[in-house]
Amino acid sequence: MREKLPFAFAAALIFFFGYRVIVPAHEYMMRPEQIMSFVFDAGMIAGLVATRNRMPSWLFWIALVCGLGLFAIRFTSDAAWWTGHLRYSLLPR
Repeated sequence: MREKLPFAFAAALIFFFGYRVIVPAHEYMMRPEQIMSFVFDAGMIAGLVATRNRMPSWLFWIALVCGLGLFAIRFTSDAAWWTGHLRYSLLPR
């Protein structure tokens, strides 16, 4: 189990970054949900850094860039700040 944990951190960060770049958000998060997404992303980065010696260095750096990219996305626009996604669009009714 301990050998799989670093790869789980890396895979989650890479997946969430790719998902938030490709898939547009369709609604804003409520404030508690937004704060929890910040905490979750920061916790995943902290877990990645804590287990960096148990994974290949290239995977660590890719996952770290993706993790920091999750926070960088939030500074691109007001909608990105609230949703965590790079794009925002309303669904047609």
